[in-house]
Amino acid sequence: MSRSSIGARLLGGVLALSLLPTAGCAAVSAADGTGRLVIAVTVAPLTSIVSAVVGDRGRVEGIVPEGTNSHTFEPAPSVAKLLSQADVVFLNGLGLEEPTARLAEKNRKPAAKIVELGTGVLPEDQWIFDSSFPKEDGKPNPHLWTDPTYVIRYARFIADTLGARSPADATYFRSNADRFVASVDRLIVALRTDQETVPVDRRRLLTYHDAYAYFGRSFQWTIVGAVQPRDFSDPTPRELADLIDQIRAARVPTIFGSEVFPSKVLAEIGRATGARYEDTLRDDDLPGSPGQPEHSWLGLMRYNLGTMIRGLGGTATNVDAVATAQTDVVDEAVYPQ
Repeated sequence: MSRSSIGARLLGGVLALSLLPTAGCAAVSAADGTGRLVIAVTVAPLTSIVSAVVGDRGRVEGIVPEGTNSHTFEPAPSVAKLLSQADVVFLNGLGLEEPTARLAEKNRKPAAKIVELGTGVLPEDQWIFDSSFPKEDGKPNPHLWTDPTYVIRYARFIADTLGARSPADATYFRSNADRFVASVDRLIVALRTDQETVPVDRRRLLTYHDAYAYFGRSFQWTIVGAVQPRDFSDPTPRELADLIDQIRAARVPTIFGSEVFPSKVLAEIGRATGARYEDTLRDDDLPGSPGQPEHSWLGLMRYNLGTMIRGLGGTATNVDAVATAQTDVVDEAVYPQ
């Protein structure tokens, strides 16, 4: 299978079409000894979303350890065993997890489906390219899961995918997706309410990792930029000077770092511009520990959105009040640590 950018785009469309139920894929797997579906997922936020839809009708297991740079993650050979057992492998796609995609294609069962969620829900004319993901490289910004509006599309797509794979459970998956979407809708309402406490000209995000491009477009926040360039190294002195000038001109009050990408550069920018440095945003490292209520996509986004709103001078009363329980089913997914 070609892993060129053009091939990846075509693959996403082909895979989405291949999810229609057929006689050959209607039966579920018995790979986990229970007859339930076996589902492998790459990054933790997606694992959480998939688990909310799957409920107790499948075994969900993550691939990328939390706190790991998913862009550069190289799966260990042991991951091949999980991929060889999986009935469905969910990737974010859009060029994010190419080594895992190659390993999955090499080791998958004949009837298994490899599904790129982002590629499936984001039309090419809506791709965002930027300084970290330049158009000439052919790979758009892949961070759809930090935008709640796209996460709703993910949940629906996951339910449709699993329903095609196990038609007897299709209604159950759709019902779980409906409950999850209701939780996301509550977060969106809370976000739109609380962001009004931040003046429009202060809704400006400068982050270390460029993870909020789609969020910014959907909720009318200005993405000033990201410190981390395309090769995930620190910026050059020239790039750093340009960022400092831009922050001063935009009067950005807080710059946001990431637990996964610790950066001395952001602290230096903060000192040079007078902006406060907030270093606790999480891109794909869920709060708490597996099994705790806040260890979920909803817990991740509640934390990040509240942190950003407060960092820009607003109040996050409504966001903070959103419950982190995504559905009424227990999250039993395996999250590598």
